[in-house]
Amino acid sequence: MAALDHYRTLGRTGLRISPLALGTMTFGDPSWGADDETSAAIIDRYLDQGGNFLDSANGYTEGRSERVVGEYLRAHPGLRDRLVIATKFAGNMHPGDPNGGGAGRKAILHQVNASLERLGTDYIDLYWQHNWDRHTPLEETVATLDDLVRAGKVRYFGLSDTPAWAVTRAATVAEFRGWAPVAAIQVEYSLLQRTVENELFGAAHALGLGVTPWSPLAGGVLTGKYTRDNPNPSGAGRSSQVSASLTDRTFDLIDGLGRIGERLNAPVAAVSLAWVRQQAPVTATIIGARRVDQLDANLASLDVTLSDDDLAELDRLSTPELDFPADFLIDVALNWQQAGTTINGVRSEPLRR
Repeated sequence: MAALDHYRTLGRTGLRISPLALGTMTFGDPSWGADDETSAAIIDRYLDQGGNFLDSANGYTEGRSERVVGEYLRAHPGLRDRLVIATKFAGNMHPGDPNGGGAGRKAILHQVNASLERLGTDYIDLYWQHNWDRHTPLEETVATLDDLVRAGKVRYFGLSDTPAWAVTRAATVAEFRGWAPVAAIQVEYSLLQRTVENELFGAAHALGLGVTPWSPLAGGVLTGKYTRDNPNPSGAGRSSQVSASLTDRTFDLIDGLGRIGERLNAPVAAVSLAWVRQQAPVTATIIGARRVDQLDANLASLDVTLSDDDLAELDRLSTPELDFPADFLIDVALNWQQAGTTINGVRSEPLRR
């Protein structure tokens, strides 16, 4: 059985983090998320259960998410150094200003100081590039982040929503120039979004990077509220993205999650989260909540351990179509190379002449 205080190190760093990170994207906007009081209650419950990892961003609720976290820290003196506070840069909060966002030096230096002010702290534990900036050389971004680490404003940095080639180049440039290393990647990952298993997970494995998935419940599709018999539950507020996901294949997966959940006496959402947590590349899964009871439901996934048979069934129901050369390397090249032998636990088929 897992627990929030069964910490894991992030990639090849010594940073200890909980297996479930508390995402704060909903904090500070009661119109669709959580008001300040509820946000503080959610943080209270997460910390009481042994969690230590809060994940925010400068652009979440237009900066209010960071302010809510900062107000919580000010209300609890002495707590700051016990927590791992992560936030992100690149989102533009200044319409009309081309340097208000992105990953250039000018933008990063402005954004980090603004985040530090909102968070009410003098350092950020983990600073994420929120998404890849096609207009800025990677060397400029990584050099700036190295400067922030050396200045003590940032302890570690990572790359979110960044192509695998860019992750690999950034990590290699940092290593060969003696700069602070890339610590981790943040990616969308769930039973409905597994294409990262191809290039991004390969890069993380080769480079020793931590992996922190977001949207592990696929925007609510894998919570159990959508079923084949009730695809439009009252109050669900289906978005166009959710509607596009509700295919026969998705309902087959949801049915499978339901069967496993019934056997384990666990809700569909807990089984979905347990699957993400048990994937080998994953360090910490980012969960979000608008209410304390939603947080409790997500934390309940720590009590769920899927068997090899469960994992195999879910893998069969959700196997993704990967870009070339993924299938070619598995279906053709592997058998050609190994010729019916098993190497490092990987089996192959005999060559047929």
